[in-house]
Amino acid sequence: MSYALISIIFCSQIGSIVTARSPDPLNPELSLRSKQHVIKINQTLRVTCRGSSPISWSWPDHVMNGTERISIINFNSEDHKKPYCSNLTLSDAQAKDTGYFYCNTSSSNIKQRKTAFYIFVKDKHNPFVDQYAEVPKVLYVIIGQRLLIPCRITAPHFNVTLKLNYHSLTIDGKKIMWDSKQGFVIPRTTLNFTGLLSCETTVNGKTFYSYYLTHRKVNRINSVQLNVTSPIKMLSGRSLAIKCTVTTELNSRVAINWDFPGKGNRSNSISKRIDQSDHMINTFYSTLVIDKVLTSDKGNYICQVTSGDTVKKRKATVNVYEKPFISARCRKSCVAEVLAGQAVYHFPIKVKAFPSPDVLWLKNGQPITERSIRYNTTGHELIIRDVSEEDGGSYSIILELKQWKLFKNITFTLNVNGASPLLKMEKLKQPTEFQKAIIIDYHLCKKSTREISRRTGVPKSSVKLIINKYMKRSTIVNKSCSERAKKVHGESHHSLRKKVKQNRKGNRGSTLRFSKDM
Repeated sequence: MSYALISIIFCSQIGSIVTARSPDPLNPELSLRSKQHVIKINQTLRVTCRGSSPISWSWPDHVMNGTERISIINFNSEDHKKPYCSNLTLSDAQAKDTGYFYCNTSSSNIKQRKTAFYIFVKDKHNPFVDQYAEVPKVLYVIIGQRLLIPCRITAPHFNVTLKLNYHSLTIDGKKIMWDSKQGFVIPRTTLNFTGLLSCETTVNGKTFYSYYLTHRKVNRINSVQLNVTSPIKMLSGRSLAIKCTVTTELNSRVAINWDFPGKGNRSNSISKRIDQSDHMINTFYSTLVIDKVLTSDKGNYICQVTSGDTVKKRKATVNVYEKPFISARCRKSCVAEVLAGQAVYHFPIKVKAFPSPDVLWLKNGQPITERSIRYNTTGHELIIRDVSEEDGGSYSIILELKQWKLFKNITFTLNVNGASPLLKMEKLKQPTEFQKAIIIDYHLCKKSTREISRRTGVPKSSVKLIINKYMKRSTIVNKSCSERAKKVHGESHHSLRKKVKQNRKGNRGSTLRFSKDM
């Protein structure tokens, strides 16, 4: 009689002979008398399953690699409650086939149900299902959490001993438990389990070993950094690349995930690598690349790093512009009036542009860069320090993106009114004895009033007043260009201004003396 016919007859009688049925009557039923079954190596396993809907099978991952050893026959039974039957045959059973097999039933209106059975394939030459005799398997340990030492065996009656650093441990059923289908289970791990663990069993006088090295996992994240400065500005069609760098302690492992606009719908690539060259820390890298960005890709790009319960994030905002642009205007009016003597004046020009344009400031048609050191330009901003009447005039800012042939020009008129008498008197009080000496030295070296004012930072009106008083009441014996003037003349403007500031309260060691009337 064929096995298929025997299976059909058996399927019709399965309900009356199975002794280890599932407590749920809707679950599929098996022909095995218990949920644990032992066969010898190279034997054949035959199991029949009956259910109320079509049947499928699942088995240990290893068996998937040898599906030619698996045979499945589906047929119907006469039982209207469970009319579906299926027979599974596993030929030439191997030690690694040890594990859980499942009979599953499912349909469109009934949730999946399954019945499990565990098969031991006894092999006296391979008592461990997965053996690590040469190189220990690394087990990551988190203090206070469950630890499984997976030294499963191929027969339930094999006696297994657990050792830590070659010292036997007591299996008390509480702190350490044994399960032939899993291995040793430690419900709450402590630091005492750090080191080399070994499972040992003796079969027919021969001892077999399987080694495991515990590695304490730390959930500390030292830092998370992005290689870009937020916000990122870019043109549509360009490629976006953001690198997230994570540093942790040596025993830490992390999961790096990206969240960004269009995730799941937008093509992207993420590359990851780890650098363990430093003996103190681990460095993880994750780089997100999006080719040919669109304006819809603008938004927040978040790198989220997780290690156990520890979570850290870093965010960068991305702005995507469809095309280059330049926008510029005067904030209120393009004409302004200020008083001479004002310490600082900022030109009220508002500029928006991308990419950053080339900027050129002009005064009365001449580049600002050629003028006094009192003029400072930063980006598109122009600042004048110690405003004087000569600063009045027509100012122009020229913005240009040559590659895209974009151009913008704004003209601004600055009117500088004479300072009030009180302000003039205050300015006259400011030059120190040291400054006066420098001014006279420059005068003796044939420098113009304008040049002296530019070099010393003293207004021209004050320079003229000091020189005029010197011409009338000078007490200097040598009226030629002094050696000090030559030396000062050779110094930079920055150095000179620094020296003047350092001598604001006067310098008693000066070689020049002025009368009280000066």
